[in-house]
Amino acid sequence: MKITPINKQEVQQYRAETKGAAALIHFNNAGASLPPDVVPDTVINYLKEEAQYGGYETEAKYQATLNNTYDLIARLINAHRDEVAIVESASVGWGLVFNGIDFKPGDEIITSEMEYVTNLMGFMNARKNHGVVFKVVPNDEQGNFSLQALEELISAQTKLIAITQIPSTAGGMIPIVAIGKIARKHDILYLVDACQSAGQVPIDVKEIGCDMLSVTGRKYLRAPRGTGFLFVRKEVQNKLRLILMDSFAAEWVSETDFKIRNDARRFELYEKNRALTLGLGKAIEYALNIGVDRIWQRVQYLANTMRAQLSNIEGVTVHDFGAEQCGIVTFSVEGIESALVKSKLAEQGINVSLAKAISTLIYMNKNKLANIVRASVHYYNTEEEIATMCAALKSIAKS
Repeated sequence: MKITPINKQEVQQYRAETKGAAALIHFNNAGASLPPDVVPDTVINYLKEEAQYGGYETEAKYQATLNNTYDLIARLINAHRDEVAIVESASVGWGLVFNGIDFKPGDEIITSEMEYVTNLMGFMNARKNHGVVFKVVPNDEQGNFSLQALEELISAQTKLIAITQIPSTAGGMIPIVAIGKIARKHDILYLVDACQSAGQVPIDVKEIGCDMLSVTGRKYLRAPRGTGFLFVRKEVQNKLRLILMDSFAAEWVSETDFKIRNDARRFELYEKNRALTLGLGKAIEYALNIGVDRIWQRVQYLANTMRAQLSNIEGVTVHDFGAEQCGIVTFSVEGIESALVKSKLAEQGINVSLAKAISTLIYMNKNKLANIVRASVHYYNTEEEIATMCAALKSIAKS
């Protein structure tokens, strides 16, 4: 199917609908994107109504819209609404399902060298508490995940394959669809961290074949901080124990028994920020109206443009590996600490991030990388902004 590119007029419209875009150059979308104005407006207006009419009363008024957020999430990832839970972050969602797995001593987890630090800590904790073993599939010399190596690591003890699709400190990507086929073939639980993916890359949980998938709102979805969601395949929900539970996750049957609800919202608690839930829904709706396939096409174009221009600056090294790359661009400037580069760019109204080794420690150690600069583009960024950043870097590199 042919994708209609986002044109310049549309980019200008999206920028006009994003107050922050007029004030600075924001290349920290992998940290937290600038939201479209409709998102904070939705949150603020809801909070004002709560203050004026009461929290429960306002919730009742907006109940249909709040419920529609589940439908929007389901559309975004091609799931059923009963397979969706709204949580505070990808880490919360990931932790709820990972810690809900019934691990036994000797069970094996397979992951990649690109896995996020929080998830790695989860594996280590499971090793301490349950005697679990975790194995790492290394990338090959070209920076690509080895499907053959994955197959070779699978054994009768393999309980889980856990993969972060897009790492925190690199522009490469992990082939989660191909991994899903292997997981299904061997009937192994499959958990995907789509923290950096949702909002820039089309996600189809049926195509991926994952059992569980965690997402944050603040990154490429352009939603408020403190939002996220969790997908749990219907057939897997009863296989996971609940870490936390209240009367929203389950209902009383008698004074001595209860019944867990029959959908993924069993992983939620009753009390949550309804205003942020509406903001998350509005952000997803905004992305769906543009088309995530169109967003992905533009993000790739802008990221490739940035990498090409950075590669032509003397003293600048781009560190992204792999055949398929995303909107995250990592680089360093010879002889200058990356924290200083970030600071100097900030002085000129250009937001980038410091990609720390700890975030993806296995990958960073393997490639002998310490702190590097992370610039992450989104569809509302422009070629002119990239040129401005590269001009600034030329001056920094010469200083």
